[in-house]
Amino acid sequence: MMNIWGMTDIGLVRRENQDAYAVRVSEDSGHTICVVCDGMGGPGGGKLASSLAVNAFMDSCLANLRQDMSWEQVKETAAFAVAAANTAVYERACADPGLNGMGTTLVSAIIRDGRAVFNNVGDSRAYLIHEGAIIRLTKDHSLVEHLVDQGDITEEEARCHPHRNLITRALGPDPEALSDSYEADLEPGDWLLLCTDGLIGTVTDQEMAQELTADADDNERLGRLLELAKRQGAPDNVTAVLLRQE
Repeated sequence: MMNIWGMTDIGLVRRENQDAYAVRVSEDSGHTICVVCDGMGGPGGGKLASSLAVNAFMDSCLANLRQDMSWEQVKETAAFAVAAANTAVYERACADPGLNGMGTTLVSAIIRDGRAVFNNVGDSRAYLIHEGAIIRLTKDHSLVEHLVDQGDITEEEARCHPHRNLITRALGPDPEALSDSYEADLEPGDWLLLCTDGLIGTVTDQEMAQELTADADDNERLGRLLELAKRQGAPDNVTAVLLRQE
């Protein structure tokens, strides 16, 4: 059993919330499906891109997931859903020249029986919090992540790098988009967090772990993260989905 919470907030600076998220529990297949997107593309474009991607991903998963699937088949279904999300954004942009270049990040989780498959495109992330330790499950498709991998900058330097918002992969700008896939086993008491860079860029991984493992009402934990992000500036939209394995 999974307990689930979700939130999205415009933050303190932006004039429009271009993030979107959705969570569904499929009674037919037994899977819990979560997806978080962070749109880009100017007024209207980013908001539309994230909404299209969330809806297309979720519709594809609900239509294609089956109870008797192997985990390899679940991974294939997730990759197909990411492709469907990319097509939805790309075709909408092609139909309206004013939306040219709009796109969105995506991070998703499909969970069943204590195991999860994650997919990501861009710099929205998935984390596992296990026994008080926070583990990043996904790798960003971004310039600063590449620089960290090359050893040119540290992870701490990446947090304040002037090009930290430049991503190298997104849904929508091109007719095809490739996502990365990851898997994790979940134990009772584990937390999963899916979030946009509006949270990541304002709250450190350790601060997230501290808030999520502090002695507090579970229903208040996401609100505490949002308030921390706002106290520390919240220059971007802040969106997160939190799940706890029972």
